[in-house]
Amino acid sequence: MLKRVRQGFLHRTRSESEPSEQDASTVYRVDMVLLGAVLALLAIGLVMVGSASMDVSSATFGDPLRVVLKQFLFMGAGLFVMGLMMLLPISRIQQMSWVGLLVAFFLLIVVLVVGREINGSVRWIPLGFFNLQASEVAKLCVVIYLAGYLVRHLEEVRTQWSGFIKPMLVMTGLALLLLAEPDLGALVVLTVAVMGMIFMAGARFHQFLVMISGVIILIGLMIWMEPYRMARITSYMDPWANAFGSGYQLTQALIAFGRGAWFGEGLGNSIQKLFYLPEAHTDFVFAVLAEEFGLVGSLLILGLFLFVAWRSLQLGSRSEDKGLLFHGFVAYGIALLFASQALINIGVNTGLLPTKGLALPLISYGGSSLIVNCLAFGILLRIDFERRQAVAVEVKPVAGRKAVSGLKATENTVEKKFSGSAGGSNHG
Repeated sequence: MLKRVRQGFLHRTRSESEPSEQDASTVYRVDMVLLGAVLALLAIGLVMVGSASMDVSSATFGDPLRVVLKQFLFMGAGLFVMGLMMLLPISRIQQMSWVGLLVAFFLLIVVLVVGREINGSVRWIPLGFFNLQASEVAKLCVVIYLAGYLVRHLEEVRTQWSGFIKPMLVMTGLALLLLAEPDLGALVVLTVAVMGMIFMAGARFHQFLVMISGVIILIGLMIWMEPYRMARITSYMDPWANAFGSGYQLTQALIAFGRGAWFGEGLGNSIQKLFYLPEAHTDFVFAVLAEEFGLVGSLLILGLFLFVAWRSLQLGSRSEDKGLLFHGFVAYGIALLFASQALINIGVNTGLLPTKGLALPLISYGGSSLIVNCLAFGILLRIDFERRQAVAVEVKPVAGRKAVSGLKATENTVEKKFSGSAGGSNHG
């Protein structure tokens, strides 16, 4: 039953997902639709950061454009990194997937030692020109490591408890480090991605019931143990009861949504960003967007986020269908990281979820989130490129030989092609 659910959600017919022999020459392109949607979100983010930050930037730095110019530089760096990742063969990433786990643990330990404290949390490693948020890098590294683990232990994950428990032990260590910062939001996002990847790999349903029950109990305990988290829960239930205390951020965000009405006040005409709404250009940028573009604009942006997440999941499904399991699992993980963080941020802005310090991917101000997300989408676009290469090998006969058939032969041929072309250009 679970297999039908997984396949049904992302199902495409062969005619939709695979080109014919006549179309074989076109499969070398990347997914321009996904790339266009990502670039659209980046452009919208730059505009909204500029609109939401000018007054704060002027008061803080004496320059109304300083924040948006930094965001522009971050975006340029992100696009550069995206381009580099599109040139890197996925086989290289797979070979080094275990390094991702070491990097994740290293960064989460280093941030506790030399990290910079902001608003009571130690989440950032100062690098001079900007602060690196360790959890942003760690989340992507864990996804890459887990994809490699699932490929190596797929049968064990599907049939035995040991295959399921091993990554959960790794998650326990990461969870302790994230809670030491503390960064419960990053832990929730990472947990969703890890659970989703294991689910898509075919783990048994009763294992998920046990894990979901355990996660709910642990989150409840973590909220109960910290007074500030309990205050966020109570203010979430009735923010107007303490509108100038624990419920202040949420009430100001809700006022922004109310002022936006159907079509908004117009770009730049938000009042809530004028020192009423805290973190207007970071955690609550979606509330400013809703005030300036209204319900219609908010739904369009939400639709764009959902489309990017769906397209990324579908890319993973298509890769898995071609036997490119590592490609597929990485795509699932990146899609789940992106979707869960976006939906949690939007849920917080609209009052559907308790207040949590999570950036809106590709939209909110911040170098770490922006660059890491661009890097992740560069990997996704490379995955799609290699999947299309695999399709081309399947449908186009090799000169002097029979057409390549079978997934193993496809992978071998594609690997040789990559190591001789893309891999070589990457070192050149």
